[in-house]
Formats: sequence, C-alpha cells, structure tokens
Amino acid sequence: MLQLTHITKSYEGQSLLSDISFTVNQGETVCLLGPSGSGKSTLLRIIAGLESPESGVVAFNGIDITSTPPHTRDFGLVFQDYALFPHLDVFANVAFGLKMKTASSAEIKPRVAVLLEQVGLTEFEHRKVTDLSGGEQQRVALARALAPNPRLLMFDEPLGALDRSLKEDLLNEIRTILHRTNIPAVYVTHDQEEAFAIADRILILHEGKIVCEGSPQDVVANPCSAWAAKFLGLGNVINGSKGEGLKVETVYGVFTVQCGHKHSKGENVHLLVRPREVRNGTNVIKGNVADVLFQKDGFKVTLENGLYVYLESPPKMGEEITVNIEVECLS
Repeated sequence: MLQLTHITKSYEGQSLLSDISFTVNQGETVCLLGPSGSGKSTLLRIIAGLESPESGVVAFNGIDITSTPPHTRDFGLVFQDYALFPHLDVFANVAFGLKMKTASSAEIKPRVAVLLEQVGLTEFEHRKVTDLSGGEQQRVALARALAPNPRLLMFDEPLGALDRSLKEDLLNEIRTILHRTNIPAVYVTHDQEEAFAIADRILILHEGKIVCEGSPQDVVANPCSAWAAKFLGLGNVINGSKGEGLKVETVYGVFTVQCGHKHSKGENVHLLVRPREVRNGTNVIKGNVADVLFQKDGFKVTLENGLYVYLESPPKMGEEITVNIEVECLS
C-alpha cells in the first residue's frame, strides 16, 4: 500500500502542494485529476522519487521511502511521450528493466513474450520502435513498465498524444491489465472521461489541494464544491441567497432546495442546476432557446439567460421552454 502523509511543496515562494494525504491500496487505481498547474504531476514526481517534498512522508507497505532513490523504489512509470529507447527494438525496450535487475536470458525471453501478448504486440519483437504508431509505442512503454513486476505503476498523462479512438482502446486495455495483475496504480490526467473510465477512486486537485475525493460515481453525485462542479461540467453553477425555509432566491427564479448545510437567511450560497430533465421535479427553469447543439446522447439546449439543459428532442430556436430540473446546494 502506498501512503502519502501531509505532503507539501513550494517553488519560489509559490505553494505547489499543500498538506496532501491519501493512500493507494493493493489492486486499486487512484486517479489524480485536475487542470494544468493543479500540482498533480509534481505529486507524481514526488511519489516516483524524482522530486523531494519539503515536508511529509511517502511510505510503501509501512516503510518510509521519502528519501529512497527512484531506481530502488521498484515503481514503474509510463509517460505521455513514451520515453522509449529509439536505438533498441521492441524486445530490447521491454526487456530493459529485466536486464537492469540482472535477469537471465532464460527468464527474459518468456517474460517479454507474455507481456507483448498482453498488450497486443505479438510478433513485434524485432520491430524498430520508431516504425510504430503512437498507440503501438505506448503499448511497448506499458509492457516495459510491467516487465520487472513493479510494486506500483504510475501513469503521467499516458494517452494525451493519442487520438480519441486509440485512446479509448488503450484505456480499456490498461484497465484490464491493471485488474488482472492487481498492481496498485496512480494515474494522472486532466481528462475527466479518462479518469472516470480508469479510476477506482478519483482525487480532484485544485491549486495544490485535494478538493474532492471518491469513486467516479461519488464525485459526480457529490462534487464537494462549486469549483469542482464547474470543472467536472456537471451543470449550471449559480449564486443565490438563502430565503425562508428551503427557498433560495436567484436571478433565474426561486428554487426549493434540500440542503444539509446550515445557512442563515440572506446568506450567499452556490447551487448546482443539473442539466438533465427530470419528471415531477419541484424546480423548473424557463427561457427562450438561444442555441441547440446535437451531441451523441441528446441535444444541448442553451437558453438566452445562459443556462443550459440536455433534451432528447430539439426545440426550435427562439421558442420558450420550461424544463423540470434538479437543484442542489454546493455550499
């Protein structure tokens, strides 16, 4: 089990990471999700041993490895740019880590063969890696990381250079391999769909802090903050003022909101207006249609007041519509 406790890091007086603590259990894939500059890659480099924290502890299976050199941590790392050795063929690239562990030829050959089969590159042993496509090169990089049986796998935006169809295929393969091998993994990405597809648990980072944590279902159902809801694209995040009882007054109307927070009358609150139409909802939004955009799961309809909803059928431009929606209090 990987365990980070109170990790902090700054650069030239700017805080990069602030009091980061989390664990990664055996067989679990934890995704560090956040925009550029959120601190996720710095955190991965600290886990890898490529950077040192200013304070805090990195431990594995209860042993402090904060000062342990990268090459002795027995972790595997897969980069966005593949980082393959261009002068070596596929076999030699995959075998590299095994040779560094002084494995014998009798051990290396069958191990490489098994890994190439797992990543769909059987009979590619003698190909030059420079002759491979981007997706094939990333498969080689994955096989190379897996070869020495690492205690932990780390992925730094591994699919960022691939087109959408290749990304989906390779993502499915990575998920299958991780489940089969039971190796714990830390996966860094800014892509939400990627995170939801690969992660058992998601940590959303913002300005060096974990602002939301949970399973993909959890963070969608309970985004923890207005910023996280906006980042995840969960719907319309609007401001309101606490009224009487369950009422919240906004420029878009008065909504009835069940809320677990303790708000005083007149206090400013953030609301999430979910964009999916619901039946028998207690809250509605209405307005004239300003834009209709077809998406694969329906039509995104933007109203003149700036709110948007998803509908199964497209309304006419300029038409006034009324939609039943869910409204939640974020803070």
